[in-house]
Amino acid sequence: MTRRIVVSVDQLYRPQPGGIGSYVRGLVEGLVGVDGDLDVVGVGPRSRPEAVRALGIEVRTTALPLRLLTQFWPRYPFGVPRDADVVHATSVAGPFGGGAKHAVHTVTMHDLLWRDEPESSTPNGIRFHESRLQYLLRAEHIRIITTSPRLGVRLFQIGIDPDRIRFARLGVDDATVVAASPARVREMLDEYGVVGPFTFYAGTREPRKNVERLVRAHRLARATTADLGPLVLAGPIGWGQVDTGDAVVLGLVPRSLLLGLYRDSTVNAYVPRAEGWGLPPVEALHAGSRVVASSNCPSVDGNREVVLVDPLSDESIAQGLVRALELGDDEASRERRRASVAHMTWRNCALDHLLAWQ
Repeated sequence: MTRRIVVSVDQLYRPQPGGIGSYVRGLVEGLVGVDGDLDVVGVGPRSRPEAVRALGIEVRTTALPLRLLTQFWPRYPFGVPRDADVVHATSVAGPFGGGAKHAVHTVTMHDLLWRDEPESSTPNGIRFHESRLQYLLRAEHIRIITTSPRLGVRLFQIGIDPDRIRFARLGVDDATVVAASPARVREMLDEYGVVGPFTFYAGTREPRKNVERLVRAHRLARATTADLGPLVLAGPIGWGQVDTGDAVVLGLVPRSLLLGLYRDSTVNAYVPRAEGWGLPPVEALHAGSRVVASSNCPSVDGNREVVLVDPLSDESIAQGLVRALELGDDEASRERRRASVAHMTWRNCALDHLLAWQ
């Protein structure tokens, strides 16, 4: 018997889908690839942008624009088919209801960053996320999926019954995109005046991501270790002002080039002050590259292939960059780093969700 699974895809309508957007795409890819009688249906606001059409699944749209749909979804499951067996909200935007009488309702909570770093959120953003958390505290019929065991513990401490909490891995494999060749990556870097080795940061440029401190720490480390090369930043502009100093700013780059930059960099650095999960360092490990990351980054918690640093210390980050250069970059070392995240696949992500929906 076919099981109909409804997944919210509204994140792909947003100007900066970010890590949640990657999760939505990967989860759908994983579910579609799982053997079994699954009918995966997306649900979102009106229209179908290219990112949504590229999912390759049926997407139910509503007459509402994104802002209004987000506002009403907790109370009114617009767009959710009445015969859905599972209704899964990929973020706290919703929907939180609808489907068949026996439907399982779940929501993925990615972080509590509006509490951890309120200065990095707008007042409206804080009110929105806090109101959704309070709603979920009361909505005992909704199971909560987290991508970090740490977050699961915190939700329990806040007051959510542990029987409602499930854990799911995220994925880093990307079968649909091939990394750009080293020659193509070098061609692009040459256009920006980057010659030789380089240190790489992938992510949004915003205060929470700690880019300014990374720039300072890199400058400090490079003063004694020239092999780090210049700091190269790739990714969109986020919320708040960030001084990128002497770093080379690429902005948004195509996915194929991003994968190539991960692979060809001397060191990948990702040192946010706070993080819900942290996809970039895991993607860099998947490419076999050396990684420096914040000690509070859940995605690399316990990974011995990563140099962990204090994100609030310029000196700690600088020392971490230098230590990373001491790690092997031969094929055996690169394969060891790839193996450390080999279990993080979108298929496993989908299987974890299916277990949560039982």
